[in-house]
Amino acid sequence: MTAPLLLGDAEVRDRLDPAGAVTAVRHALLEHHAGRLAAPPRLHAPLGSAELVFTVGELAGDGLHGFRAYGTKGHGAQLVAVWDSASGELVAVVHGRELGPRRTGAIGAVAVGALARPDASRLALIGTGPQAWTQLWALSGGPHRPAEVTVFGRRTERAQRFADRARAELGLAVRVAGSAREAVRDREVVIVATNSATPVLEADWIAPGTHLSTLGPKTTTRHEIPPELARRATVVVTDSLAQCGRYGTDHLLGPAPMAELGSVLAGAAAGRTGDEDITLFSSVGLAGTEVAVAAALMRACG
Repeated sequence: MTAPLLLGDAEVRDRLDPAGAVTAVRHALLEHHAGRLAAPPRLHAPLGSAELVFTVGELAGDGLHGFRAYGTKGHGAQLVAVWDSASGELVAVVHGRELGPRRTGAIGAVAVGALARPDASRLALIGTGPQAWTQLWALSGGPHRPAEVTVFGRRTERAQRFADRARAELGLAVRVAGSAREAVRDREVVIVATNSATPVLEADWIAPGTHLSTLGPKTTTRHEIPPELARRATVVVTDSLAQCGRYGTDHLLGPAPMAELGSVLAGAAAGRTGDEDITLFSSVGLAGTEVAVAAALMRACG
């Protein structure tokens, strides 16, 4: 029996490139649409003072299955385990804080590629945390690399550090905006990645032709974007209808008809139909995509 690869944040930072992560996620989304990725909704296991959350997935065509586990307390550390489906051997374990957000960033980059205007080059980011960073990281290594980025956060000094890091590490032209409204003005892509329980922008700030992705709270009582945006959107897309269904009537966008991103990629569901369309992507985290990204990392590490 071969010992599994044990990988951590250092390997994720050094060996997982944006293009590889995006390719792995796109493949998983298409496999899900084709019925070759089993991806049930996440499972919450209450433990008294804490809670463990599990997502599981099987990529039948790739012969891999696995799970991701994380606690609702702490600082975002996660564990992803991958098995060879044919032999039953555990082949890799990835632990730390990097893989999960980078997987989410890669999903976001696929959504931008599928739903934004082909000529979109100006990006606004609302939020300066790890999720905002990995959205930018994933976009930086592909055909939808932004030419201009504006970023806004509640803490100006943190936003400035974010912009400095993006210029230094990703080579992007990034400036800090003085307000959320300023940040999204004349942007073709807007990504909202906050923990805010109240909207951080207004619906009429979003110009026709914009693609918007929301990553943060999206319930009827806690939401980072206003519900009016869903009514303005020509199409509303998510990565997992099954996961959205777990919200029940509490999902902010629940009454709106939603398409799955994998179906849009496969051409089975409509995406953008014109340059004036507003498109909206609600990121909830398709189970199994973390297995796909962990497998990409495993191959990169030999």
